[in-house]
Amino acid sequence: MGRNVAIIGGGFAGMAAAVSLTRQGVPVTLFEAGRQLGGRARSVPLNDLTLDNGQHILLGAYRKTLELIDFLHPQQPPYLRLPLMLEVPDRFRLEAARLPAPWHLLAAILRAEGISWRDRISLVGFFSRLKRQRFKLKQDEPLLDFLQRHEQSRHLRQWLWEPLCLAALNTPPGIASAQLFINVLRDSLLGAAADSDMVLPLRPLGELFPVPAGRWLSQQGGTLHTGCRVNRIRQETSGFSIHSPLGVQAFSHVICATAPQHTATLLPDTPLLDDVRHMLDRFDFQPIYTVYLQYAHGTHLRRPLYALPPGRMAQWLFDRGQLTGEEGLFAAVVSAHGSHVELTHDEIASRADEEIRSALMPALPAPLWYQVIAEKRATFAAVPHLERPAQNTRLQDFYLAGDYTAGDYPATLEGAVRSGLQCAASVMR
Repeated sequence: MGRNVAIIGGGFAGMAAAVSLTRQGVPVTLFEAGRQLGGRARSVPLNDLTLDNGQHILLGAYRKTLELIDFLHPQQPPYLRLPLMLEVPDRFRLEAARLPAPWHLLAAILRAEGISWRDRISLVGFFSRLKRQRFKLKQDEPLLDFLQRHEQSRHLRQWLWEPLCLAALNTPPGIASAQLFINVLRDSLLGAAADSDMVLPLRPLGELFPVPAGRWLSQQGGTLHTGCRVNRIRQETSGFSIHSPLGVQAFSHVICATAPQHTATLLPDTPLLDDVRHMLDRFDFQPIYTVYLQYAHGTHLRRPLYALPPGRMAQWLFDRGQLTGEEGLFAAVVSAHGSHVELTHDEIASRADEEIRSALMPALPAPLWYQVIAEKRATFAAVPHLERPAQNTRLQDFYLAGDYTAGDYPATLEGAVRSGLQCAASVMR
């Protein structure tokens, strides 16, 4: 049997693998249980709007993701690229300058608003120590402990490090892996100047990558089955059989690109995958709530993205009118576990509205409607010493793709894309 690859899951990881293999002439068949491609970063239709299952910030350092997006959108990039800015109006502001690295970061620290000169000196020393250590810890530990040992003040932790940690790892600093956070800093803030850019989608996430990838795959002769849940993957004498509502189909290779909790139920019954099962059993998960609030047309922020002050339920606020053209629509992002998980959606929306008023717009009119989208298992909890399965398993020609697999990054779109590309490279080898 020649190469004939089954890809289970149409999120960013599965679609990255599918595009890569198709570009190299390998036939692929993709199975996606949902009606829409995108996985946990899919688009959600509501009335006449297309919302996102979760609002995402990409970074300039997410080069593999951006390369694939640019490949599918050759005419004009479907995103807005801005220098890194973390701003809470009248309270805190850190903006990367348009200078070569490392001067872009040094200028940002010197011009920062809302921090003392002692904190500025502390930040410069902190970054210098990370570089001298080559961004590698002797032993991983919770990020909060690491920051305290490196004399990062309570003010810096609250206004800078906590929001960045929640944005990158979706895990509270008290339990988040310091090493994973440092890896993100290494490739973004402390990389090339463009790597620290914020990349804000100008289209719903589905149209950013997975949906156009699906259209391109179909044009290239690939096979896509949406709304088709794979029930079983079985190892055969030669290759694998995929059991789905379409029947039983044979493949030479399988890339399982589903969420970890679904992967655990799909693994072929063989002792060669027991190590993967044991790792997945140890995973905990963190939620992300996205609160969409529709205000009257003409309601807008001064910038498309703001941070909300520490201690609030939500951490980030997006003006979708400036990004995707949905006039008056705001999206508040609530990361990780917190007291909000005990609230009703009515209470969460009301609280988000109150936080926007108190932090940014006291005279904001009442919202016309709201929609809360809760992803209870949005990401794995990025804790220290978490063992994550490799893309290449002990079972020959069976691979794992997803943001939860082994790599330098936490659960990010870039981590998902890199894992898919790694699987495709292994198939080619």
